[in-house]
Amino acid sequence: MTDTTQRIFLSYAGPDQAWAEWAGWQLQQAGHQVELDRWHWRTGDDFVQKMNLALGKADAVVALFSRHYFEPKRWTRDEWSAAVALRGRLVPVAIELLNDDDIPALLAGTLRTDVHGLDEAAATSALLEAVHGPVPPTGPVDFPGAASADAPTAPDAQRPRLPSSVGLPEVWNVRRRNPDFSGRETVMGQLRTGLLSGRQAVVQALHGMGGIGKTQIALEYAHRFASQYDLVWWVDAEQADQLPVRYTALADRLGVAKSDAGSEPNARALLQHLRTRHRWLLVLDNAEHPDQIEPWLPEGPGHVLITSRNPDWHGIAHQSDLDVFTRTDSLAYLKGRISGMTTEHADLLAQDLGDLPLALAQASGVLRSGMTLDRYRRLLTTDTARLLQESDVRDHPAPLAATVGIAVTRLADDGHADAVALLRLGAFLGPEPIPTAWLETARPRLATIPGDPDDPMWLRNALQPLGRFGLARTDYDAFQIHRLTQAILRTQTGPDPVVAIRDDVTAVLAAVDPGDPRSPADWPAWASLTAHLTAPHVTTALAHQAALRATFSKAAHFLICSGLPRAAHDLSAALHQAWSTDLGPDHPDTLTCAQFLGHATVDLGDYAKGRLIIEDTLVRRRRVLGEDHPDTLTSAGNLATILNKSGEYVEARRMQEDVLARRRRVLGEDHPDTLTSAHNLAGLLNSLGEHAESRRMQEDVLARRGLVLGEDHPDTLSSASNLATSLNSLGEHAESRRMHEDVLARRGLVLGQDHPDTLSSANKLATSLNGLGEHAEARRMHEDVLARRGVVLGQDHPSTLASAGNLATTLNSLGEHVEAHRMQEDVLARCRRVLGQDHPDTLTSASNLARTLHTLRQYSEAAELLKEVRASYVRHFGAKHPKTELATRNLATVLIAMGKTHEAQQLTGRKSDKGKRRFGRKRR
Repeated sequence: MTDTTQRIFLSYAGPDQAWAEWAGWQLQQAGHQVELDRWHWRTGDDFVQKMNLALGKADAVVALFSRHYFEPKRWTRDEWSAAVALRGRLVPVAIELLNDDDIPALLAGTLRTDVHGLDEAAATSALLEAVHGPVPPTGPVDFPGAASADAPTAPDAQRPRLPSSVGLPEVWNVRRRNPDFSGRETVMGQLRTGLLSGRQAVVQALHGMGGIGKTQIALEYAHRFASQYDLVWWVDAEQADQLPVRYTALADRLGVAKSDAGSEPNARALLQHLRTRHRWLLVLDNAEHPDQIEPWLPEGPGHVLITSRNPDWHGIAHQSDLDVFTRTDSLAYLKGRISGMTTEHADLLAQDLGDLPLALAQASGVLRSGMTLDRYRRLLTTDTARLLQESDVRDHPAPLAATVGIAVTRLADDGHADAVALLRLGAFLGPEPIPTAWLETARPRLATIPGDPDDPMWLRNALQPLGRFGLARTDYDAFQIHRLTQAILRTQTGPDPVVAIRDDVTAVLAAVDPGDPRSPADWPAWASLTAHLTAPHVTTALAHQAALRATFSKAAHFLICSGLPRAAHDLSAALHQAWSTDLGPDHPDTLTCAQFLGHATVDLGDYAKGRLIIEDTLVRRRRVLGEDHPDTLTSAGNLATILNKSGEYVEARRMQEDVLARRRRVLGEDHPDTLTSAHNLAGLLNSLGEHAESRRMQEDVLARRGLVLGEDHPDTLSSASNLATSLNSLGEHAESRRMHEDVLARRGLVLGQDHPDTLSSANKLATSLNGLGEHAEARRMHEDVLARRGVVLGQDHPSTLASAGNLATTLNSLGEHVEAHRMQEDVLARCRRVLGQDHPDTLTSASNLARTLHTLRQYSEAAELLKEVRASYVRHFGAKHPKTELATRNLATVLIAMGKTHEAQQLTGRKSDKGKRRFGRKRR
């Protein structure tokens, strides 16, 4: 590397890519090593990692300043920090006129070079001077009024052109740019990269369903990169036999058409002309028949961009499968179009509309006309087709409902009755991918699908037209229909066909056997099935089908086991209501559903409501099934668990011991349900301070579960986690830490990083690290767990509140007492509201706050809190419980600090030295 060569990273906003390409090319020509994401980074690369590596090795960062560059949504905190840190190596180049208000205050004082409005030679000189620094003249300076004798050289056909050096291309027929276009920056970058991938004609096909924005992307591309072409021509290619006519118009514009020749000879003359011409772009919009388009694709050093619903462009064009908006793009679009819309409301609407760009545009128009969001969302459920028939979206020929209707009519007119039937069947399933294996298995029982059920090609023959007409996304093992297309089709289906279709949907879902809902190995299959069972229209329509009751129950069980309590609750609640009506509240299936509903309610943190459901289920099961029926014992075990969570340890212990004894007698010592009871009782004993007995039981259960269920079964991992907790209580901190680390790693692999059990392990390990003095790492882990629990469980869930309390304790250990005090006050207030004044977690929060108040010398407040805590412990656990003794010691310490030594001695019962011996001895 020479002294003048630099490693340069180009930073720019997506809409300014043409500028980035020009600047990168000029800097490379000057001998610099340039890193530009669109040139050097592949699809799928980690953007943040790549950016950090590039920034780390760059000698300079050339930042192309524009209004796009400073849009708030572009910048993350990390990017801003990087930009400010690099001020010494930052080379700002303004590519458009900017006011002081356009540039953030952090960068407002940075000197920048303006290249906008210059011709290419001047802009190139300005760019290079910005990088190299100013160079004094070595000879006489020309008189300012003299005309330059040197004409700029013609630009090379292959290099990027200065975006501002020309206006629109000389040959141009593209309609006006859409001012509401937003998002799609990744797609736009990939499209540009694809079109620049070869020196000869590059054909790129954008394909996807109707309303997904193919034409809008092509339109934006044509305008954004207009300066890079001398010819841009838009062709309506829906009717392939009209292509020669469309081409003749361009041939006439270029002067290569002959008035006495027909359209085909003139079209071929155009193709011949394009072989020798540089810098051209031909857009073939809405091309649906690849085999008819292929003979009319030009060759030569130019670009062809095709938009199509048809995905079958293999061997003809490079393909880009266009999907719906990302949720981020949907939110930006809605908030930009609808004044005052919150992120929360935009997210709900985007979810309802499946992030489909045309639907978002239609919804924006309706909402801006005065309809409330709540009413729009209700109508979207009850009258989808009518609502989606309303549209004032410019540049789109028909609203979404009409678009779907036209495509289905064409499908039927072309003789694809099997495809229409499959489409309507899929409309009554969920919006997630539908595995083709389900349909193959159920085919003999499907009454609405015409044709020979034994025909091995029936599914392929039915699916291909759906993909070609943009009505479904097809893959080798699944197909998917957009939720709005489904909703429109359902509303357009009469009552008689609906009955037959629902019977077929029942047959399809009932034929699926994903395996054991408790086994993580089977969870992917259960997730696929449950995504359909929990779709609201599916649950409502099929909850009454007897053939699906067992499948629905197992799905609810899967949702609980896999850590999705909200989905489990909603499904169980809907099923319980339907089955109570159909079967009666005491039917075994209804009671099984009630059991899952109670379990899910508790997992959501609503202990009081969950307890009522569980108690009612237990009473009914005892009456209907008997005291020792396995289902009755399950309900009794669930009630004991909720009593434990509510802090009623004595009654919880009595019930757990009773259930364990009954299960041992009825089911056997090693039955998984028996081991669950033993596990729960052992955990309860640890809460009661009987750590040694808890450890003995946990070791026994862990060994048995390992043999019966396997080392990595979720229940086995729960036993290992609880044993680690018991070891910590017994002072074996190093072994406890080792076990917590092992369980956390295995739960992450088996259950996933955000499963509630995995988060529980991370919380326990962080707490253990804080106890071992590794406060900084404990803080990092607690902050991570708190954030994840807030998202997964909710801000007021008891587990989230526990994480917040643990983080505050760690902050105390780090000396950040003021912030710890603020957090603890918030946690205590929320615990009192959510769990009640006397709940053990509330009392723990109050004790932690009192310790912080003591540290901050706010002794009176600390004493009042500790008196309340101690009184509650005495009422619930007695004076000898470890929690009561600890509260007593803490209160005495505060009283001594206040100068109330006598009161402290009365509280402990003896003088301080004897009190220390009493409270300091190690309990067995």
